[in-house]
Amino acid sequence: MEKKSMKKVFLKSLKSLLNALPMMFSIVFLIGLMKSFVSFESISHLFTENKFVDTAIGSLLGSFLAGNSINSYIIGKEMVVGGISLFAVTAFIISWVTVGFVQIPVEKDLLGSRFAYTRNLLSILLAIVVSLLTVGTLGAIG
Repeated sequence: MEKKSMKKVFLKSLKSLLNALPMMFSIVFLIGLMKSFVSFESISHLFTENKFVDTAIGSLLGSFLAGNSINSYIIGKEMVVGGISLFAVTAFIISWVTVGFVQIPVEKDLLGSRFAYTRNLLSILLAIVVSLLTVGTLGAIG
């Protein structure tokens, strides 16, 4: 690769990182605020310690609170530290990125209702299945 091309790619990557930093810092700040006002014990009461129910709750939570993947990892770590099961956290992370209930109106306008609803329904179902398979497989190995 040419030196000019490398420099251009580097600058573009740096710009992307700098653009993402405010969002990442705001999520870390919001988690800190949330820890001050809402205990993880109260959040963990949403979860039942039943892997199927927790997986469904995690995927629904991620579906409504959609965002980018970097933020989901930060939030997911805090959920695990708070005692929430890996089933719920995995489903949350997957659905956070793939499902977007909040974005359905725009998706309907651009791509049609049938596509928007089908994609979101399949995404939430696959988030549940992938979570159960991934964490279940890891549990069988470990």
